[in-house]
Amino acid sequence: MSQSVAAAPAISGRTPPAKAKPADGGSSRLDADAIAAKFAELSSSPQGLSSADAARLHQTYGPNTIAAHEESRWSKLLGYFWGPIPWMIEAAALLSLIRLDWPDFIVVMGLLLYNAVVGFWQDSKAASALAALKKGLALKARVLRDGNWITVDTSDLVPGDVVSISGGETLPADLILTEGKYLSVDQAALTGESLPVSKSVGDSGYSGSIVRQGAMTALITATGNATFFGRTAKLVASAGAKSHAEKAVVQMGDFLIILSAALALLLVVAQVHRDIVAEGHWEWAHAGAIVQLVLVLLVASVPVATPAVMSVTMALGALALSKQQAIVSRLSAIEELAGVDVLCSDKTGTLTMNQLTLQPPIPWGAAAPDELILGAALASQKQSADAIDKAVLAGLKDPKVLDQYRQVDFTPFDPVSKKTAAAVAGPDGKTVHYAKGAPQVMAALCGLDPDGGNAYFDAVAKLAQDGTRALGVARSDDGTHWTLLGLLPMLDPPRPDAAATIAHAQKLGIAVKMVTGDDVAIGSEISRQLGLGDHLLVAGEVFGEDANPEHIAIDAVRAVEVADGFGRVFPAHKFEIVKALQEGGHIVAMTGDGVNDAPALKQADCGVAVSGATDAARSAAALILTAPGLSTIIAAIMEARAIFERITSYIYYRIAMTLNIMLVVVLTYLVYNFMPLTAIMIVVMALLDDIPIMTIAYDNVKVQDRPVRWNMHRIISFSTVMGIMALVQSFGIVMLGMFWMKSPGLAAILPMDQAHVQTMLFLQLAAGGHLLFFVSRVQGTLFKPPYPSLPVMGAVMGTQVFAIFMCAFGWFMPALPWLLIGVVWVYCLVWTLIMDLVKLLYFHMVDRRDRQRSIIDSSIGPAMPH
Repeated sequence: MSQSVAAAPAISGRTPPAKAKPADGGSSRLDADAIAAKFAELSSSPQGLSSADAARLHQTYGPNTIAAHEESRWSKLLGYFWGPIPWMIEAAALLSLIRLDWPDFIVVMGLLLYNAVVGFWQDSKAASALAALKKGLALKARVLRDGNWITVDTSDLVPGDVVSISGGETLPADLILTEGKYLSVDQAALTGESLPVSKSVGDSGYSGSIVRQGAMTALITATGNATFFGRTAKLVASAGAKSHAEKAVVQMGDFLIILSAALALLLVVAQVHRDIVAEGHWEWAHAGAIVQLVLVLLVASVPVATPAVMSVTMALGALALSKQQAIVSRLSAIEELAGVDVLCSDKTGTLTMNQLTLQPPIPWGAAAPDELILGAALASQKQSADAIDKAVLAGLKDPKVLDQYRQVDFTPFDPVSKKTAAAVAGPDGKTVHYAKGAPQVMAALCGLDPDGGNAYFDAVAKLAQDGTRALGVARSDDGTHWTLLGLLPMLDPPRPDAAATIAHAQKLGIAVKMVTGDDVAIGSEISRQLGLGDHLLVAGEVFGEDANPEHIAIDAVRAVEVADGFGRVFPAHKFEIVKALQEGGHIVAMTGDGVNDAPALKQADCGVAVSGATDAARSAAALILTAPGLSTIIAAIMEARAIFERITSYIYYRIAMTLNIMLVVVLTYLVYNFMPLTAIMIVVMALLDDIPIMTIAYDNVKVQDRPVRWNMHRIISFSTVMGIMALVQSFGIVMLGMFWMKSPGLAAILPMDQAHVQTMLFLQLAAGGHLLFFVSRVQGTLFKPPYPSLPVMGAVMGTQVFAIFMCAFGWFMPALPWLLIGVVWVYCLVWTLIMDLVKLLYFHMVDRRDRQRSIIDSSIGPAMPH
């Protein structure tokens, strides 16, 4: 904010920590000769560059943007061939190649390429969406080229360019001011300084700073990553943690790899025992048979479409979030957002309107309220973008009254004097002086003794307690002797939807903590009004000056966890707040908009760049808001939880089906000594099962009212229960087929052989797989809402019709009579009811156990931070 507005009797300028300042502290000022030398050094002049020179320099220095370190497209593509699931597919392809089994090799490699292409395509779409967003938010600059002032994108600026900057604009690069009277620059986003800095000819300015008042001409000295703004990228690159979704997928892959390896070893031992012990001899052909067994098992163990399903689901979720004015810059942020249990939110602009409004004036002495407002307005500039000036000018009953006055001189605000002053010629031609600023400064200017003017200072203190800022106003006829006119209270009101949004967030199990650079007194009052509580802490007192963000003290962790918010927060403190909460085991979302917010945004599980954030903040954030307020974040959390439910239900189904297929292959081979499925059957079945399930991205789900996290113990245990039930179901169909083969009566009605048993098992797995999905997609009974969406139902029904035709007409397998097709379907439907009952029993037992644990934990007391 440009002008000091007091919130407590004692106001002092707040200086940022040394580590937050630019290298030179912004204190060095060049004289005329040094400025001329700088022009010469950059091969420029006060007349600017030519278009040809600018184009040449653009080739040398590159665009004036912050180049985030990104993987090349080739590296990203190769990444889809690396990891537990790709390794399993690649091993299956290698075994097929060793056996020269070209059909299996082609199908398996097709799967690998399919997963890579779909995942790469979805990530590219997300990257393109972010690029489009950045293009739409591109800033403009007025630059002197070929002797003419033109408007260009800031990305086109080069060192040596001469630019024009004025109030309300953002400095487009590092520069030196070369012409003009003064500039008031807000460097808070860059240095953490709460007060603007007055600059004049010869002073430096830094990219990302905001011009509050004035207009000047400047010479660009550094662009892009060479600016002070760009050098923060080093700290941003060191922050960040691995996604919980990535960890969960790795754990799932590890589980399946270990299980498949154990089962493969069991099959190899069994086959070698039969060859050597039972038959008494060994041939190389037997080795080929063993490789075939391992190949079939390996193909069965690969959850082939898992990467594609997760990518598609998250990409479509990102599209849904974009419609709610939230742009996702990395897909894993969706899953992180679903588990957020602490949201640290900026106050100004997010919880409040960021629009100071004038409250009823408090005149002093014989001054009238209207005279007090007029005096403050005359000590302002009409075209000012400053929030205080705007509020004062808006408080005039008749703005046209200013037309009767002519501003003779104006002294802008600076953090030392903490006031603005103006000399104006009135309607009678006389010159009168007005000043406005911090109440203590105005009192001292007017010679008001703190001991003798208690009523004045008591009013300031009372306003601070109410969370209201105060602006003092004074008048002088000669510019030397001043008369106090009174106080102008100002309030940045809460957003109309803020209290309701916070109440909604709390119902969703999200603790909202206010983070503000304002004094604790102001923050506490706003926090109380919004229902956040009034236990705000001074951030600097929590962590101390020498705090190490990498090793947060346990006392600080506890203090951060119980606090309702934090006041006097410098950008550096945000990083420490995030780390402390993460040390306490929380999943944290942090909002921010400034350059120095970028490390905290990157470190947070879900960094949120609020509307109007700097490029550095948007680059570091996982979620970029294009609309102000907290409601957009809460809506994004709701959408993320729905996406998380869809992915979790798929994981339940996928692990259970993979276990079913692997175990039925092994069990059938050990009991009946034949392979119940061919490798191509398994691959085709996996495609029939998984490709339609991609429509899960559109499925109806019940959104949880608490934060959701990956609970791998629960996922593995429930999936194992369902997998064992599915195994009993599948092995039952194998037993039925073998019994049919050996039963003279049934065989007389309809002859069968092992090939028909394979087809029966294929159909059972295709039908039972989708029925298992319907069972596992909800914790309640499948006969109650939420019911599957139309896209899911349509895809499943279409797939099942196709699978029936495959079995009936013998595509890739022996044809199966319609009678047996009907038998398999009736069998699957009956088993679906049984599995639904088992599921209900499982969750009843688990939920009861969790409730008992919760009661025990609550009786012991609050959990200790991790």
